[in-house]
Amino acid sequence: MNHAAALSKVSLFSNLGEKQIKAIAQICTERDFASGTALMKQGEEGIGLFIILSGKVKIEKENSLGERFEIATNGPGDIMGEFAVLDGAKRTATVTALEPTKCLLLASWEFTSFMKAHPEVALAILPIVIKRFRETNDALLSMSGVKV
Repeated sequence: MNHAAALSKVSLFSNLGEKQIKAIAQICTERDFASGTALMKQGEEGIGLFIILSGKVKIEKENSLGERFEIATNGPGDIMGEFAVLDGAKRTATVTALEPTKCLLLASWEFTSFMKAHPEVALAILPIVIKRFRETNDALLSMSGVKV
């Protein structure tokens, strides 16, 4: 599969040019996950961000009482794990493959190094990351019953 073509369809990279996307594609690796396999677990260190090429995953959060809540299902073209990559914090959710799933993995250290060498990329993705954060925050608040 053409990694650059897949990346060009991802919202996080929508403000980037073809040359930047091709450069990012070169530092990605493909990973396959069997149904039922966790791609990432809430509370763990973030090793990278994942872009789904094929398959489907569920995203769950666990509260302080140990209760799990499914907050989304994602499929081809969706991205997960970008917050942990950008801020170095632990994973905020668990992501599990619902069927055989193929992803591109963009390792944290590779992406950070790339953005240091190309600060215009960081500036281009910042508004998209903030938008995603606001959407996630609003969704979580609506689940809690708090008026948004």
